[in-house]
Amino acid sequence: MNALAATNRNFRHAAKLLGLDSKLEKSLLIPFREIKVECTIPKDDGTLASYVGFRVQHDNARGPMKGGIRYHPEVDPDEVNALAQLMTWKTAVANIPYGGAKGGIGCVPGELSSSELERLTRVFTQKIHDLIGIHTDVPAPDMGTNSQTMAWILDEYSKFHGHSPAIVTGKPIDLGGSLGREAATGRGVLFAAEALLSEFGKPISGQRFVIQGFGNVGSWAARLISEAGGKVVAVSDVTGAIKNKDGLDIPKLLEHVVKNRGIKGFDGGDTLDAKSLLVEDCDVLIPAALGGVINKENANDIRAKFIVEAANHPTDPEADEILSKKGVHIVPDIYANAGGVTVSYFEWVQNIQGFMWDENKVNNELKTYMTRAFKDLKSMCKSHNCDLRMGAFTLGVNRVARATLLRGWEA
Repeated sequence: MNALAATNRNFRHAAKLLGLDSKLEKSLLIPFREIKVECTIPKDDGTLASYVGFRVQHDNARGPMKGGIRYHPEVDPDEVNALAQLMTWKTAVANIPYGGAKGGIGCVPGELSSSELERLTRVFTQKIHDLIGIHTDVPAPDMGTNSQTMAWILDEYSKFHGHSPAIVTGKPIDLGGSLGREAATGRGVLFAAEALLSEFGKPISGQRFVIQGFGNVGSWAARLISEAGGKVVAVSDVTGAIKNKDGLDIPKLLEHVVKNRGIKGFDGGDTLDAKSLLVEDCDVLIPAALGGVINKENANDIRAKFIVEAANHPTDPEADEILSKKGVHIVPDIYANAGGVTVSYFEWVQNIQGFMWDENKVNNELKTYMTRAFKDLKSMCKSHNCDLRMGAFTLGVNRVARATLLRGWEA
């Protein structure tokens, strides 16, 4: 099931549990605005190339829309739509005053030089600058983009609107980025795992973790979990997978990854078939890579007792049902990976105030938000007698629906 179908299915189930009016339900599902622009740039060799850029602005009932911009060959309207909608529910679950958006350009960033990427980013910004804004829609980095991309958007946008550091989050620190932002999603995953395990009277220390994906989120989660005394027994990335039943030496592995651009060749563990990583014996499984990796084919073989979804949509609905029957507890993506957007919100707040926080304050505030969101989510589970995923969806959808009605929505 693709991301849009799965998201719509979860939304409809939540709307049913909440008893939402059918017209309001339909209105919440339809995006506020969909933007599609053509971006033509001169390549370094003098030829012209055209790329299609998208921005889907899903909902602004609770505040400015917020979401990443990805540069990827498979950026298509359906996927961008699903991710924009997920952002609406995610910001509501974290209880930060944002709506949801998502965007991207269909391109292969690895095939473009830095100057070509800069030209492409600036042309895209020129095409959408009057449709984004500090109190309208605030982009952030995503797959294939980074803090440098945000710096170019900030500069281009500021040519039209004056110096506006709050227009994007995930910027370089030198341009008003927030301390703690780089580690934020991984740190949020740690807090989500802590909140879940504490329900069962377990600490992080002594638990065995398997992490699929060792990019920004997976590597920070591994580092912070191992610092908290957790045992990371297996990890994988695009170059391969490794395991060590006594726990991998994460600081050493991080050094190896920087030097060798991947975990392949690390001598502190045994090589493992990447496909079997998800079914390794462990207490907590953290999928931190692509969507749809846990599906009906492998769900029966998963041995983890807990799953913390660091990636977007890693578990198919069919797998959800199988795992739920097995008694596996899943912390859903719209809560588990909300650390990134929460610290993006802190960055935006700092930019608007013109007053920057130290890293301790950022991390402490993040813990407060993640812990409070888990309590809110659990109380929805009790009210509606549902699992954590539906608890998160009912929490998010209910907050957006209430804001929509309070603003005077006419059925």
